[in-house]
Amino acid sequence: MNSIYDSRQRLKFVFIIVAMAIAAASLVASDILVKNLAKEERQKMELWAEAMKILINSQEKIEDAPMQDMTLVLKIVEENTTIPLIQVDENDSILSVRNLGYEIPVEISENDSITTYNYQDNVGRGQQENERKRLEKLKAKRAPIVIDLGDTREYLYYDDSIILKRLNIYPYVQLTILFVFVFVSFLALASTKKAEQNKVWVGLSKETAHQLGTPISSLIAWVEYLKTKEIDPALLNEMNKDVVRLETIADRFSKIGSNPEPIPVNINHSILSALDYMHTRISSKVKIHTILPDTPTLVQMNDALFAWVVENLVKNAVDAMDGQGDITFKVEEVKNKVRIDVSDTGKGIAKSKFKTVFSPGYTTKARGWGLGLSLVKRIIESYHKGHIFVKSSEAGKGTTFRIELKKYGH
Repeated sequence: MNSIYDSRQRLKFVFIIVAMAIAAASLVASDILVKNLAKEERQKMELWAEAMKILINSQEKIEDAPMQDMTLVLKIVEENTTIPLIQVDENDSILSVRNLGYEIPVEISENDSITTYNYQDNVGRGQQENERKRLEKLKAKRAPIVIDLGDTREYLYYDDSIILKRLNIYPYVQLTILFVFVFVSFLALASTKKAEQNKVWVGLSKETAHQLGTPISSLIAWVEYLKTKEIDPALLNEMNKDVVRLETIADRFSKIGSNPEPIPVNINHSILSALDYMHTRISSKVKIHTILPDTPTLVQMNDALFAWVVENLVKNAVDAMDGQGDITFKVEEVKNKVRIDVSDTGKGIAKSKFKTVFSPGYTTKARGWGLGLSLVKRIIESYHKGHIFVKSSEAGKGTTFRIELKKYGH
């Protein structure tokens, strides 16, 4: 049977898939933009290399290269203010650098001759070592642009511009911010939804307890009246048990939403008392076994609410076993905790449903409300500050639920 919880889970998966698709589309679009910009920077560097080729060749025949003919070339060289580069010769000696924090400039002297400052004379030894390391990184990153000077060759190595580097990082920053925003929004919505559910839960519980009050009082009066008549005392005793049971149920509902004061209780006695009530109300084909410590096991708790936990776990186990099988309650003390393992021989629970079974609305029964285990979890965790989970389960062999509570005094 499909539950409300399953529908919500499907919607969550759809939302996650859509979010992943949007993220993937954003990354692809950014990747295309980065590649286009990288291609454009490559073209700029090729143009810069060509300008340097003209500039170097012109030094050898400056008489044939008037000042005005070199203006465009110099403009191309000087306008690169964003792309870091290192220019080397065939022997891998650094000739010039740009946009690395300092420059080796190209200038026009007063007599119209072109001068380039010598790298070795203008850069300290420590800085040269740093630039040598930087050169090795650029070599590993991409192939150089060759500046063919005829008899010799020079090589141009360049890095991505600051803009390109930022653009590479931007999609991930954007996705991180988007994820944080969605996550915070989800937590806020979940918190609001949980608060609303709590209000509805508490309101229904209080109203149920209130509505039960009047008929229970009337039934108590009728039982007392019937005691004055000649009626089988055994029947009256059973009627009185059911009335007391109704009072217990009303008391439980009245405690939902409040903070019932826990007191030290021997949990062994509490379990036996709850099971004694269930013995006559479940199939005779279901056998209930208990493995309890010989000494009292004290836990700070509300006995009426914990009995509700035991009853719901028994009902859940009976349903899982189709009305026949064995249920075992095992209590043990481990350091400062008390563990209660509740095992059945039912059909088992799929591992993917270990957490789902505690969600409101989850049920495998055609007419179930899916509130039993949800109520159990609420009582254990909200009112007793404990923990409940599916310890183990195997298809066709059964399931074990584990409850962990703090020992009294710890």
